[in-house]
Amino acid sequence: MASKSRWATDDDPETEAILAQRKREKDEKRRAKAEKQRQLDEQQQARAQQESDPHPKKRRRLSNDHEQDPSITTTPTNNTSTTTHESTILPFPTQEWGPCRNVSNFERLNHIEEGSYGFVSRAKDITTGEIVALKKLKMDNSPDGFPVTGLREIQTLLEARHQNIIDLREVVMGDKLDEVYLVMPFLEHDLKTLLDDMSEPFLPSETKTILHQILSGLDFLHDQWIMHRDLKTSNLLLNNRGEVKIADFGMARYYGDPPPKLTQLVVTLWYRAPELLLGAEKYATEIDMWSIGCIFGELLTKEPLLQGKNEVEQVSKIFALTGPPTPQTWPDFRSLPNAKSLRLPPSSSASAGNPPLLPRGKFPFLTNAGLHMLSSLLALNPGARLSTKECLAHRYFREDPRPKPKEMFPTFPSKAGMEKRRRRETPEAPKRGQEAPKLDFASVFGGQGGGEAGEQGAGFTLRLG
Repeated sequence: MASKSRWATDDDPETEAILAQRKREKDEKRRAKAEKQRQLDEQQQARAQQESDPHPKKRRRLSNDHEQDPSITTTPTNNTSTTTHESTILPFPTQEWGPCRNVSNFERLNHIEEGSYGFVSRAKDITTGEIVALKKLKMDNSPDGFPVTGLREIQTLLEARHQNIIDLREVVMGDKLDEVYLVMPFLEHDLKTLLDDMSEPFLPSETKTILHQILSGLDFLHDQWIMHRDLKTSNLLLNNRGEVKIADFGMARYYGDPPPKLTQLVVTLWYRAPELLLGAEKYATEIDMWSIGCIFGELLTKEPLLQGKNEVEQVSKIFALTGPPTPQTWPDFRSLPNAKSLRLPPSSSASAGNPPLLPRGKFPFLTNAGLHMLSSLLALNPGARLSTKECLAHRYFREDPRPKPKEMFPTFPSKAGMEKRRRRETPEAPKRGQEAPKLDFASVFGGQGGGEAGEQGAGFTLRLG
């Protein structure tokens, strides 16, 4: 009997139905694939046409709402839908552009201080009730337009986002074009006012906490190639949570490597580095580190370390503290413009160390590690000064007592917040010549001072006589 060929088909209707179903599925897949390829070709043609046309006919849609986007087409194919986008724009979270708010949205509470580049006031946001600091920029010295100091401060604050740097919330306008205000968080104290009101300086652990935060914020600035150029205690703010923030960036600016030629009239006189006083025009972050050394000394003594009345007296006070410069301690000293006419006393003996240590009698309660760090910050030679990273890693912060946690930092009444120190009513001392009063102690234990033999007290009876 001849075997049946495996290619032969039976006339079974069930088998024929299965084969027909498979054929239909293949045809549907073939049509879906062809439709998808056609749509891809249309997309490529549309992109090529948009790239070749510099002026598109339709404005690009910036919203990611695909439900109302007419450029999205849906093609159904046998209970399957294919979504096609003519152009896909990736949405990125950005700040919304709009007009500045008016200063009338803030209720000014009291004036805080006047700085070199603005007036600072305490104010309340009427909408949220939040207490903020309003700084009105000074426009008097800028007849040609917006002051460059204000532009630098706004640019620097927008770029420098750090926990130890003051935050710029927004810029608001007044009724006139020359009324520009910076809105910043309100901090209760500045270190200068706080040190003036304190009867004693900060504890060593508190000094380390403050100094470490200042160095952390300054380290971030230097990593961003920003020099502050006006560090002093009045520009360092402290809140009641023990957080220190660097403020007042009116003199801040970017620098490069090698440093560009810059103006030498920067930094408040008492915190100005010696190379600036002697006419240096090229400098970098070393001038900020000298200011940190002056602030460090002020935290220790509660008084500004170098209080000169003018540049000449300031230089003399610096040399009286650090000693006169020598070829060993400051090799490039004579190359500065104002140093050529300076007459130095003959040096008796070479100081030990480079840089030499400051006199111990000026800082009697400072440890050896702290004195080494302070001497390195106040080194006459800019190249010998410590950087922010070297200071943060210094052993001074690792020895006992350790920096006090911010949560345990003491609080003080805020002058800027119009807070007054609470004074308890205490009796005055007796006046001389005053007669002693006649006293009747019969009512000490609740009696009425009569002639009764028994007096009722607080839960007991006292029998007199």
